[in-house]
Amino acid sequence: MIGSSNFPDNASTELNVNASIQDKLALACLRLGALLCFAGWTWAHFYWEGPYGVLLWQDSTFDLATRLGISWEDFVGTGADDGFVQSWIARIWWLYLGCTLLTISVRKGAWLQMLGLAVGSGLLSLLSYAAYVSAERQLPMFIEHGGQMLVPLLLVMALTLGVRHRVTVFTAIIAVIMTFTGHGSYALGYWPTPGNFYAMTTLVLGVEYPTAQIMLRVAGVADFLVCIGICIPYTRRVSVLYATVWGFLTSIARPLAGMSWGLNYWGADQYVHEAVLRAPHFLIPLYLLVLWWPQELDGESEPKAEKLTGLRDEALSLETPAS
Repeated sequence: MIGSSNFPDNASTELNVNASIQDKLALACLRLGALLCFAGWTWAHFYWEGPYGVLLWQDSTFDLATRLGISWEDFVGTGADDGFVQSWIARIWWLYLGCTLLTISVRKGAWLQMLGLAVGSGLLSLLSYAAYVSAERQLPMFIEHGGQMLVPLLLVMALTLGVRHRVTVFTAIIAVIMTFTGHGSYALGYWPTPGNFYAMTTLVLGVEYPTAQIMLRVAGVADFLVCIGICIPYTRRVSVLYATVWGFLTSIARPLAGMSWGLNYWGADQYVHEAVLRAPHFLIPLYLLVLWWPQELDGESEPKAEKLTGLRDEALSLETPAS
């Protein structure tokens, strides 16, 4: 009888500790995902150039500039000087660098920093829209970047509402579904499959085109199964586990296919960022996997409800006088 009433309390305390650890790991997944995404795009803008030309080199854009009092020479530049467009594109990497730093420093209640991350989400959405326009407005080209567009907002939601809040979790599910629907649509051939899909498959796995096509079709089916399975309680854990592994593999496939010993820095300066900026594709599913992983007591995998029930029954039996 002595100390028997402490069993449920001790179990609840241990479960709360485990839940706290899970919450911290889940938040770390979102923070790391946003950090790597912004860092990758910072390098892409610094080393190459942002893909904004398709949006800016249009008559409608120049008409707007004219109404604002900007001349053609100032807008497009001359042989000696860059115009407004090129100067702006060359400097925008600073905005992505700033967002990268915000992902490290932002904390709950830091509203200005959260606003900065929301602006960063808008920048990532603009990038996705530019890719969509340059791909002749193919819808999968936009929605496959859902994880990248939403990861800064997910970090803000996790800090303000909580990592387990239904809005945060629902938004993460939407991000995963967008990413895998976009990839699956291309892999299954609903839209013309990009050439780099075949190139990565053949170069990394060393297979011929017909085999690569079959593998892409199978991967496309699996992508859509993930989108369905993540919405079903009985299959959601295995779905996000697959999404985590597959998202990681498809991310690192870019540098694996492109890097070579014959290139300067083995081509790391040209290809590594392609994997880094796609980190949300596997870290958002990992966030969901951490949240949905069953909590444990004393190293056992017994669900917490059953464990607590057993402890309560044991405590009650000890408190009952022998007849």
